Amino acid sequence: DNLVKLKNVLNVYEARLTKSKYLAGDYLSLADLNHVSTTLCLGATPHASLFDAYPHVKAWWTDLLAKPSVQKVAALMKP
Repeated sequence: DNLVKLKNVLNVYEARLTKSKYLAGDYLSLADLNHVSTTLCLGATPHASLFDAYPHVKAWWTDLLAKPSVQKVAALMKP
């Protein structure tokens, strides 16, 4: 059930990210950074490949992961 809800959200994000590099426009904002911790957690589940079906979402996430600040947060979250 939650996977269906997530896919619905990813469909909205995919459509949005066809028009801009980030969720709120062509600049990194809190709208993007707000997703870092939960998306990192998703990446540690069997559903990590879900982004493969959403090329713009995947590119957005790949771009976020390349940011030094996001890498620092990711390092802090590892057990």
